[in-house]
Amino acid sequence: MIGLISATAAGAVARDRLAAAWPGRTRVYEGPVRDAVVRAFGECEQLVCFLATGAVVRLVAPLLEGKASDPGVVCVDEGSRFAVSLLGGHEGGANALAGEVGEVLGCAPVVTTATDARDIPGLDTLGWPVEGAVAAVTRAVLDGEPVAVRADAVWPLPPLPVVVADDADAVLRVSDRVGELGACEAVLRPPSLVVGIGASKGASVEEVLGLVEESLEGAGLSALSVAELVTVDAKTEEAGIVGAAARLGVPLRTYAAEVLAGVAVPNPSDAPLAAVGTPSVAEAAALAEGGELLVPKRKSSRPDGLPAMATCAVVRRAPRGRLAVVGLGPGARDLLTPRAKEELRRASVLVGLDQYVDQIRDLLRPGTTVLESGLGAEEERARTAVAEARKGHAVALIGSGDAGVYAMASPALAEASDDIDVVGVPGVTAALAAAAILGAPLGHDHVSISLSDLHTPWEVIERRVRAAAEADIVVTFYNPRSRGRDWQLPKALGILAEHRTGTTPVGVVRNASRVDESSRLTTLGALDPTTVDMMTVVVVGNTAAREIAGRMVTPRGYRWQV
Repeated sequence: MIGLISATAAGAVARDRLAAAWPGRTRVYEGPVRDAVVRAFGECEQLVCFLATGAVVRLVAPLLEGKASDPGVVCVDEGSRFAVSLLGGHEGGANALAGEVGEVLGCAPVVTTATDARDIPGLDTLGWPVEGAVAAVTRAVLDGEPVAVRADAVWPLPPLPVVVADDADAVLRVSDRVGELGACEAVLRPPSLVVGIGASKGASVEEVLGLVEESLEGAGLSALSVAELVTVDAKTEEAGIVGAAARLGVPLRTYAAEVLAGVAVPNPSDAPLAAVGTPSVAEAAALAEGGELLVPKRKSSRPDGLPAMATCAVVRRAPRGRLAVVGLGPGARDLLTPRAKEELRRASVLVGLDQYVDQIRDLLRPGTTVLESGLGAEEERARTAVAEARKGHAVALIGSGDAGVYAMASPALAEASDDIDVVGVPGVTAALAAAAILGAPLGHDHVSISLSDLHTPWEVIERRVRAAAEADIVVTFYNPRSRGRDWQLPKALGILAEHRTGTTPVGVVRNASRVDESSRLTTLGALDPTTVDMMTVVVVGNTAAREIAGRMVTPRGYRWQV
């Protein structure tokens, strides 16, 4: 919950705008400001104070306990010019909150954290627990000093602009193993461990949790790297298991008994087979999705000498690389979606056509590996992106428009298997950008057809054009004409002309949303194909399409529009 506190009428106006924009996410604190801050500080994860920064400093100073527990605090000035991240920039999320407040209120976010100022992801912002000399290692990265990076495996992390040197004083480890840390060493705890749990009815939280902690400690493993607890479906509501997962702060996942019965384990038993229908619960659940068995099944010990009520097994799962297939939109920066920007900044490896890479190079974080190639290398780029993801990296494969429309998603997904995570990031297509310029030509059923026969036989393309013509569907032609392919567009227009009059509206848009954008509205009978090239999108209306006030409009077709 985000607490909102104001002291003046102007502050209350801005406060109420934020509350209206985030219903259910905010709580307004009324009354004397000092009392309101004290109550909000103790009850909320974050605060937005519409007060001077000096006043907020004095109010919260007596309340501070530590970076790990204090809420994030953002201050907004009286004129709503700035949203200042004052406290808890990373741990409390105040840096991100300042940006969100800025978007709603139209004020500039002010963030002074060194890593943010240098556009370097802080070690405490990666979503993983981090221990050790975090500040010292971060300072070495910021100062460009050598850092020894020692990772047990490659994980899909954002780029870290680290000057790597094996003998450096500063050391960054990525490991689930427990060990001594030096004065200038920090360790990131990856979510690599899966703990399988079996428990008798009535097993206590203390017994289950104690067994897990003992098992991890005995194997030299960190509890901070536990990704989830797993068990059989029959134990979904077993209080001891549910409570242990909650105390560890990890999710609980369950599997059907028949699934676990099919998992080969080193220590099967008749007891769970009789009780829940599988010869193994702890080991089978932990191994259900593969991995290395680090701690075979072990039983809990009870001080009263009674039989053990819990079993435990620990498995290390291999990292999964991440491939984000990102659509960059038609070209204009403001048509690049926020999600696409996030993925570009998250990727440690970027793969793309050189001219597309140039469009967004300034958005990449320092240290990003860029693998670019020229026209005609689509399959090579797809294979490269998948191969980099299989190595464990966070990869962004970029394409113009929407990556799934005549772009890189299809060849990439044809190459990828289920050994990597794949994320699709939608983008504004050329057809949508052109349609917005022309008016509303796609107001009813429509189809996009590429006239390039480099990958699709012309016979197939012609059959699709005829089907669209006979069905009276609005058609958007991609790749309509090039120097080497100058007859396909006239042929396609002729097919449409067999079913539509020469006065049918046709929109022609070149370089939609780019600096040299041009557009015109003509008709099926008047369109000169020689004025069209590969940077052009041609939209041919159906029999209901009309030109209205210089715009191309296709009625939605409902009775109230007839």
